[in-house]
Amino acid sequence: MQFIKTLFRAAIIISPSIAFAQSSLLPQQTKYQQMLDRLEIKAQKDSVLNFSFVKPQNRKMLVERAELLLKNDSMNDNLKLSDVDRANLQSFFANNIEWVSGDKSVYNSKHPIWNTIYKTKANFFQVDSKDFFLAVNPVLQFQVSKEKNNSESLFLNTRGVSGRGLIAKKIGFDFYLTDNQERTPGFVQKWVDSFHAVPGAGFYKPFKTTAYDYFDGRGSIYFNVTKYINVQFGFDKNFYGNGYRSLFLSDFSNNYLFLKLSTRIWKLDYEMLVNELVPQDKDMNAGNTVVDKKYSTIHRLSMNVTKWLNVGLFDNVVYGRTNSVELAYLNPIIFLRPAESNNGSADNSMIGIDLKANVAKRLQFYSQIMLDEFVLSHVKDQDGWWGNKYGIQAGMKYIDAFGIKNLDIQGEVNAVRPYTYSHYDSVANWTHYNQPLAHPFGANFLEGIGIIRYQPFKKLQIQAKLIAWRQGLDSAGTNYGGNVFKDYNTRPGDFGFNIGSGAKGTGVNGSLWVGYEVLENLLIDGSFMYRKLSVPSYPSYNNNSTMFTLGLRLNMFRREYDY
Repeated sequence: MQFIKTLFRAAIIISPSIAFAQSSLLPQQTKYQQMLDRLEIKAQKDSVLNFSFVKPQNRKMLVERAELLLKNDSMNDNLKLSDVDRANLQSFFANNIEWVSGDKSVYNSKHPIWNTIYKTKANFFQVDSKDFFLAVNPVLQFQVSKEKNNSESLFLNTRGVSGRGLIAKKIGFDFYLTDNQERTPGFVQKWVDSFHAVPGAGFYKPFKTTAYDYFDGRGSIYFNVTKYINVQFGFDKNFYGNGYRSLFLSDFSNNYLFLKLSTRIWKLDYEMLVNELVPQDKDMNAGNTVVDKKYSTIHRLSMNVTKWLNVGLFDNVVYGRTNSVELAYLNPIIFLRPAESNNGSADNSMIGIDLKANVAKRLQFYSQIMLDEFVLSHVKDQDGWWGNKYGIQAGMKYIDAFGIKNLDIQGEVNAVRPYTYSHYDSVANWTHYNQPLAHPFGANFLEGIGIIRYQPFKKLQIQAKLIAWRQGLDSAGTNYGGNVFKDYNTRPGDFGFNIGSGAKGTGVNGSLWVGYEVLENLLIDGSFMYRKLSVPSYPSYNNNSTMFTLGLRLNMFRREYDY
């Protein structure tokens, strides 16, 4: 409650300054993310697209930039866009029609229903007047899977609604609400039993004994304080990174309440994100108790050092104050370590650096380095000191690989040392609603990811993905630093810890997905997944899964089990 009161006071103070056009953001896991990555790499030196680290992204900025790049490409053949690229851009404009300039009639439906429903190709119901825009769409997903050696059928049944709007182009809003019933693969059911949470979801109820029933509700309001400062107050997820995974903040966990202030000017992009989170609790799904709260504040400053190189600095603190926010951490300017020291606290703070380089209009190299705690002398001594807690990511994207249009390859390596993200209490670890806030594996792992994406024509997409990892798991109840929920003071010693310490597990998760877009935003999905986890010293950890899936979805992202 204190958190909400504080944010409400801030809104009262700044609201009289609203005077600039505002936009909602593209939803998480948008189908256009691959297209936007391609556009950024092809442009190489674009001052707007190069700030793509924080997701979701601003619709207005992206539409304006895409229109400009498309116009310049048509005049100069600069980007060498393929026919599929251009078709994807037209779909992108249709789904962000409120910011499209010029004649919009090309996006109208030829045969609207009752002259009211689907008047445009992308939106079920749309109002577009001088001072008000509203788009409302149904959200549906029906998915059936068959897992080898599992007598029960797996399924995902989702129904809901999403929408977005603008009021006088000064205040933006969006919402997303679904009701979900899901029976997951066996290894996910084990995960739920261990952590008392459904990945990506909040409160859930049992459904048909081995399935889950949960709501997914999201929503935000947006406005600008000045031309350059954007404010978002919402209940949703955020993702920090250019890779498939994030070592800073991912969208793996449940939604959370947050206030975000974003400033983009000159070659700089600065963001402050204040979050209200939920600490771990085995009784969280009792349904009759108000859950406790904890808080985090994130700052990230990035700069286009050159026209093709972006470098960012990140810091974060997560803490608990008996359900009250720490006012010192609301300062949007300072970095957080001095404030933490001045408070005399031992809150859990992290810092990081990231970089991204677009090269030769074909390649993108990216990296993250996250430091939870670090002492160089122990690294030089190679003594495996437990307190050297850090993670490293390195990745590359290669578009139009080997000269084949719309064939894109991505490779990524992630490594996180034991005890990273954990803390000496259950409040200040980097988790939310019994789920990690960064990487799904937690810590104490080395992971390699390879992804091939191919779109031979507009309606057909193919993706092959292989994830292989090695992780140190707890042995005989001993905490070896892989489980980020455990108190790091329960470790068995101070030295000799390296990635893989504990019960050594090796895993592989391979998948093949084919999607066909029957109509705008209506897709048929078919996929195959094979997963194997082997822990020789603890056979009870072993788990194999082979799964075939067929599904239909409308205006919704795919549900994946790639952890």
